[in-house]
Amino acid sequence: LQVSRTPSQPAAGSESRRFGNKHSKKALKASLTLGILLGMFFVAWLPFFVTNVTQAVCGCVPAGFFDVLTWLGYCNSTMNPIIYPLFMRDFKRAMGKYLPCCRRSGEPRPSAISLSMRNSNSGPRAATSLKNVL
Repeated sequence: LQVSRTPSQPAAGSESRRFGNKHSKKALKASLTLGILLGMFFVAWLPFFVTNVTQAVCGCVPAGFFDVLTWLGYCNSTMNPIIYPLFMRDFKRAMGKYLPCCRRSGEPRPSAISLSMRNSNSGPRAATSLKNVL
């Protein structure tokens, strides 16, 4: 039994390859972002925790050095809002949509009702009375 190839089969193969390539690029970018975030976290907080344990064991760490390491960790926390928009398009869009300073001119401001309906995962509902709820 011999199966002949139709013209649609190679197109489906190239389509899946293109989808796989796009998916792998997204996965690579997500891995890069996660690597940068975790790397910065460890660089900022690991010296603090090692010094904290050392201080508990021998008490030989100067207070000024301990304060510098604590502030290094705090600086990491201030870097996260900068890193997320640089590497995550969805985060950048959300900031632009909801923060007035980042909104493009001409974009309408979302209302509180539309935000609450969007967050509740439901559409418009008929008004219910307290009697119906109880």
